[in-house]
Amino acid sequence: MNRDNAPFHPPHAPGVVRFITCGSVDDGKSTLIGRLLYDTKAVLSDQLLALSKTRHTRTTASDAAVDLSLLTDGLEAEREQGITIDVAYRYFATAQRKFIVADAPGHEQYTRNMVTGASQADVALLLVDATRVDRSTQPATLLSQTKRHAAIVRLLGLRHIAVVVNKMDLFDFDQQVFDDIAQAVTGLAHTLGLPVPQVFPVSALQGDNVVSLSERTPWYQGVSLLTWLESLDTQTAPRLTQLRLPVQWVARQDGAAADDVRGYLGRVESGQIHVGQAVRVLPSGLSATVQQIHRSNGVSDAQGLAHGVTSAQAGEVVALTLNEDVDISRGDMIVAEEEPAPALGKHIVAKLCWLDAEPLSLQRKYVLRHTTQTVFAKVSAIHHVLDIATLSQATGASTLQTNAIGEVSLTLQKPIVADTFEDSALTGAFVLIDEATHHTVAAGLIQRVGE
Repeated sequence: MNRDNAPFHPPHAPGVVRFITCGSVDDGKSTLIGRLLYDTKAVLSDQLLALSKTRHTRTTASDAAVDLSLLTDGLEAEREQGITIDVAYRYFATAQRKFIVADAPGHEQYTRNMVTGASQADVALLLVDATRVDRSTQPATLLSQTKRHAAIVRLLGLRHIAVVVNKMDLFDFDQQVFDDIAQAVTGLAHTLGLPVPQVFPVSALQGDNVVSLSERTPWYQGVSLLTWLESLDTQTAPRLTQLRLPVQWVARQDGAAADDVRGYLGRVESGQIHVGQAVRVLPSGLSATVQQIHRSNGVSDAQGLAHGVTSAQAGEVVALTLNEDVDISRGDMIVAEEEPAPALGKHIVAKLCWLDAEPLSLQRKYVLRHTTQTVFAKVSAIHHVLDIATLSQATGASTLQTNAIGEVSLTLQKPIVADTFEDSALTGAFVLIDEATHHTVAAGLIQRVGE
């Protein structure tokens, strides 16, 4: 039976799939995306002509009319150095789905860019260069950056993960090579607590098993990478269904003193809100009733919030008026009166990915930015740090170096209203900022909130 005609379930729900390619430098991430764009006819002829004349090329294949990696490496510095520096976003579509793909840099120096790209993705494609896996050990040994990116994918809670074993053409598509690497990948996923990944034997340069199945892997009984992407159900129910509306701006419409109206603007991060609903403002605990809701119509000027509606749901930007003149400021959280409130506290335990060149200092004060609120914070303790080489949790650390991942305790200048990251990726995450340089030094995921 021709495997291209084998029965396969259609996508559970139509819509946009956002995926990121990650892995070590030179694993072929940019080439894989270029192959997807090229084989799905998402590249214009004038783009191909321009790229074929570029003076920067990283392929020596005689049958390659264009270096496909250049379709995503748009910066001149990337083309000259032969590496991806920034996250490159590309768009393409098939008859079944639309895709937004982020090509993350593989170099350890640019791990922070990979974190940014992965935080917006539904799916992670972790590439493994088959030529750089040490198969003399049992199980085979993967590169440290492969492990680091896998750990970040686990940290961010991505539900769909595929491992793309690339450059199989250099092993003449040897099944034993693929099986050895697949075993190592499965072990890595088990150690990190990742969902069991789909594993694909591919040649991104030559297109095997990327868009269509290859005749050179008769032993592979799965589907092509694109077919798998088209089949994914990314329309999952939100983990948190309670109302969370961080206040971004308090607007006052001046008029006669008795007619002054305050509007509270922000984005509904989870749950729903409706006119007549009883709400509570945290951290003050004051209560009121929603009087009006104005929803954004996409216009960027003052008329952009002119449409009065009776309700709004997660993802919508709104302006509220309340029946009570309560004291509300930027950074406060509006929640439903009848629903369980999020945690309020000055002490949090969080997973931290350190992104700055300057190591973490337990003596320094940082600025913690959570939803629309900023507060001074100090890292009071480092519980353990992930050892990328062994994937074990090392204790006794007094700092975090660049790209290190650890669990820490933070003490805040004042309480914040927050959920755990497991419950909500939007109200359970934060960034740390150096107050002197204004650099984003770390990304954090909240595990617990305490008083």
